[in-house]
Amino acid sequence: MTHPRLSVVIPVYNEEAGLAALFARLYLALDALRIPYEVIFVNDGSRDRSVALLKDQFAARPDVTRVVLFNANYGQHLAIIAGFERARGERIVTLDADLQNPPEEIGKLLAAMDAGADYVGGVRAVREDSWWRRTASRLMNRVRERITHIRMTDQGCMLRAYSREIVAAIASSSEISTFIPALAYTYAHKPVEVDVAHEERAAGESKYSLYKLIRLNFDLVTGFSLVPLQLFSIFGMLVSVGSVLVYLIVIVERLVIGGWREGWATLWDRDLLAFFLIGLGVVGEYVGRIYQQVRARPRYTIQAVLERDTAAAAPEARGSLVQ
Repeated sequence: MTHPRLSVVIPVYNEEAGLAALFARLYLALDALRIPYEVIFVNDGSRDRSVALLKDQFAARPDVTRVVLFNANYGQHLAIIAGFERARGERIVTLDADLQNPPEEIGKLLAAMDAGADYVGGVRAVREDSWWRRTASRLMNRVRERITHIRMTDQGCMLRAYSREIVAAIASSSEISTFIPALAYTYAHKPVEVDVAHEERAAGESKYSLYKLIRLNFDLVTGFSLVPLQLFSIFGMLVSVGSVLVYLIVIVERLVIGGWREGWATLWDRDLLAFFLIGLGVVGEYVGRIYQQVRARPRYTIQAVLERDTAAAAPEARGSLVQ
């Protein structure tokens, strides 16, 4: 295969219903670019017929197709990391498999890189999502930007382009849990955003529930900022001072006035308990990240790699651990 100028990385998880449509549009759009390219599909432990369809597509276009098969479900971002670690192109584009990000829009990202950008984020001009997803996304974007100072207009759009240098930096990062677009933003010298089209899902259903979206933003905030932990520390000091003042008032009332308004202490104790539980959750997020990191387990394991160079894929095809 000619050394590709472009690598397209696509994570796949239970996308059986929409893969045929993706194949039909993706390769047509990439052929129209008239540059050497490769497509790297990373199957993230699908339980439907996605693997069989990916194998068929590899057999149909082995010159430009590579397929990485995880042996379990590790999540979208680790699937992208696996694709990054194997990408050969000078520029790398990520794309969802559900066709909500039209592959025909890849040319817009490459044009922005031709103009000097080293990282291009897609912004969905008109979102074809439910109202609650749009509302939740806006709220989470504002909170995330306030805390991390990472300014991404549309953090949920996976249609993005990265330079070879940024992809190498991301792939070499040893973080277990991270948010790739935000990590790229911190490495980029000239990040830009471009408007891209957004379509309704071609088939199947979204893999991101409300819980997963909240979980993703928790990872993003705790992975890129110490602000929540610092706020907890500041509030802790203020509560400590307030506690001393409240109990001094209670003691003065008892000794000087002769009364005992127990409600003061009871109310303050309840507030302290609520504050403690919230703070414990914040600390738990950071401790959990540390725990995941210090275990030093492989981030994912690979069942097989399908590519024309079978000699290169053989060790992983035997099920070796890949970190």
